Amino acid sequence: MKVVVVGAGLGGLGTALRLQGAGHDVTVLEQMAAPGGRASQIVDGRYRWDTGPSLLTMPWVMEETFAAAGLDFHDEVELTALEPYYRIHWAGEDRHLDFTSDRDAMRDELAKFSGRDALAFDGFLDALRPIYEEGILAAGRRSFDSPLSLAAFLPTLVKLGAALPLHTFVSRHFEDERIREAMGFHSLFIGGDPFRVPAIYGALVYLQFLDGVHYAKGGVYSVVEAMARHLDVRCGVRVDRIEHRGGRVRGVVTGDGAVIDADVVVWNGDAVRLDALLGTRPQLRTRRTTMSALLLYLGTDRQFPQLLHHTLMVGSGYKRFIKDVTARRQMPANYSTYIHAPSRTEPGMAPDGGDSIAILLPVPNLRSGDVWDAAQTDAISEAVVRDLEETFGVAGLRDATVVEHRMTPADFRDRLGAVDGNAFAIEPTLHQSAAFRVPNRHPRVRGVYAVGGGSHPGAGVPGVLFGAEVTAGLITADHPRPAHGRGSAAPRAKVTT
Repeated sequence: MKVVVVGAGLGGLGTALRLQGAGHDVTVLEQMAAPGGRASQIVDGRYRWDTGPSLLTMPWVMEETFAAAGLDFHDEVELTALEPYYRIHWAGEDRHLDFTSDRDAMRDELAKFSGRDALAFDGFLDALRPIYEEGILAAGRRSFDSPLSLAAFLPTLVKLGAALPLHTFVSRHFEDERIREAMGFHSLFIGGDPFRVPAIYGALVYLQFLDGVHYAKGGVYSVVEAMARHLDVRCGVRVDRIEHRGGRVRGVVTGDGAVIDADVVVWNGDAVRLDALLGTRPQLRTRRTTMSALLLYLGTDRQFPQLLHHTLMVGSGYKRFIKDVTARRQMPANYSTYIHAPSRTEPGMAPDGGDSIAILLPVPNLRSGDVWDAAQTDAISEAVVRDLEETFGVAGLRDATVVEHRMTPADFRDRLGAVDGNAFAIEPTLHQSAAFRVPNRHPRVRGVYAVGGGSHPGAGVPGVLFGAEVTAGLITADHPRPAHGRGSAAPRAKVTT
């Protein structure tokens, strides 16, 4: 069977590995010059930055993905467990909070803010455990073909409290608002407003304490490279249309007019665009896309010891900040940023004595009307750096910067094809989860499937790899394995451009 995967993001590559391992003939088409999608890399001299995900959780999900293709993940990628996971600073606070794998140490960290909340930590994790097991492991690894399948799962969510807003769930366990923020912010990693998304995403906290937080040598992009080198990945190939006749897919048409025949097409681009490429009516109502992000990639000629490998800087008025960015669609008055400094763990990510620093500021997507031209980008970028210097004590950051790259909502739209310039696909609210995301199997065109952050189960590295498992499973069920069996684990072809 001939399979064409459109998009060489982690979800597309994971699906391709699984299908190749099942003996299918798989080609991956990628419009950009290199694989990765949102999980790409910038290299400038001796500075390197991951453009997207910067940490890895649930390493066994990657192990299973590689094993499905007859590969050993740990032969391909070197992982380092991070300790602490990250540090959180609040504006105007001398104290900080370190997330650490040591439960006793974690309680000590919480006790710096609230002795009562430190004692509540174990009960919080106990409450999250069944949510993780039922909501992430069980539900995240099976398809939801219809709203009825979600309806059957809702009583379980309600019973566990997982249908509550995440912040409400967290607030039932903790009293100090800073700790509530610390235990609820993780949904932002997948574009979810913690005051609106369901508490099922609280499991993102639990899984970090269960399996740890890891860094891949060379950055997350090393995982992309490891996956791609065992596949036939053709870069610089844009797909403009998915061909189908009589309710069955026939192949794809590329930007230069070439037709590539296929028995199966897997879409790993922006999920909202799939029906436009098929020329079919939208499967459900218009979906709400996530916030976007301004990303600054700074190369400095000195290091900033107050920054750990992962550091969060929470500005005053955190709840208003989130509401401005997600609901009001306006630039916030105060900033909360996420900072990645990988040279703390791998010095080779920057020149000796320097830092490669990635700064992520959540911002409204392009439905806000912002255009993100050079003037707006310059103004906000300078304001972010100034805020880090003046509010959080990262003094001299601007003067130390010798190399700078940026990514704006306009770049998400123009370079990645993200509708509204979204950064994390479809917003993970309750009414946009499971069966209400773009389905992994297209309901009207046979042979068309979807994977990635906008389809079930959602965004994040484990999420899209679970999606790869679900999508590959549906394809394998719909198209039984060929008689010659399992595909070769040897590289099929080098990445071509």
